[in-house]
Amino acid sequence: MKNIFFLSIAIAFIFTGCKSNMQNNEEQQSTKEPLEEVAEMISPEALSDLLHEISSDKYQGRMTGEEGQKLAADFIVDFFTENTIPAGNNGEFFQAIPASNFNNQYNDSENILAFIEGTEKPEEVIVVSAHYDHVGMDDEGNIMNGADDDGSGTVAVMQLAKAFKKAKEEGLGPKRSLLFLLVTAEEIGLLGSKFYTENPVYPLEQTVANLNLDMIGRIDKEYETKENQNYLYLIGADRISQEFHDISLAQNDKYSDLYLDFKYNAEDEPMNLYYRSDHYNFAKNGIPSIFFFSGLHDDYHQPTDTADKIEYDLLAKRAQLIFHIAWEVANKEERLIIDTQEE
Repeated sequence: MKNIFFLSIAIAFIFTGCKSNMQNNEEQQSTKEPLEEVAEMISPEALSDLLHEISSDKYQGRMTGEEGQKLAADFIVDFFTENTIPAGNNGEFFQAIPASNFNNQYNDSENILAFIEGTEKPEEVIVVSAHYDHVGMDDEGNIMNGADDDGSGTVAVMQLAKAFKKAKEEGLGPKRSLLFLLVTAEEIGLLGSKFYTENPVYPLEQTVANLNLDMIGRIDKEYETKENQNYLYLIGADRISQEFHDISLAQNDKYSDLYLDFKYNAEDEPMNLYYRSDHYNFAKNGIPSIFFFSGLHDDYHQPTDTADKIEYDLLAKRAQLIFHIAWEVANKEERLIIDTQEE
């Protein structure tokens, strides 16, 4: 009887402890902001599924104007359609670019536009961009799958669009509209984004900011030996709008706690990366722009840039931060303060 008594007490203690832990977990979950829950829809698993597809051999390296690039475009449009994310070009997803814009050295191609209309200031637009083209195949027929460059940015933009649609459904904004712009022809001279900014679907004077995602899925040589590998390079954040830079820091402190590295933002940076991705076509038109980047690696423009080498947990964390930055810019009362009119 005595043993049974003590056994009963022990069981009761264990049950009470389990119940207490469950309550603590529930309390922790309940303190999470609804916006954080929406951002966490951008999960490592969802990103991995999309990236393993779009960087597979089926898409033949996604060379501008070639069959693989067009198959990739169809895959992206199917994703937007299945998730009921509206088209961004007068009811169409494609913005056609004729071969003449490539000096007839490449076939016709197309940018892809998806759009979430703002609830209060729909005429003002934040552009979230990435390039979905890559470099095709090498002379020996090896496929350059471009998982990091820029499959990582492409699938992040797709998931960002899905998350913003969910945010709108839950009454969390955005006050301003968001254009999710997947551009072609980056690898041949930033020509897809150049075409868009020269033929904008939404007026450039009403374009509030550009957040451009290009190679955000890996750990570069500088960080691979460091203890803290939770980092992200930001390029251009303060070139036109110091406020844009400050918002990025504040949202990171609040939600992500990544180490934000501005190494490549220096004006004397020898590789001139500020001028080498699609954000620059917005920046040169005086639009505050950030190029989000995780750095170079030995697989850059090689057949070995494959989906199995992506850091999916880190990719998700980076994309979630970009969600929070875009959300803040889309929902603040006033447009970003412009310090410099032209870059």
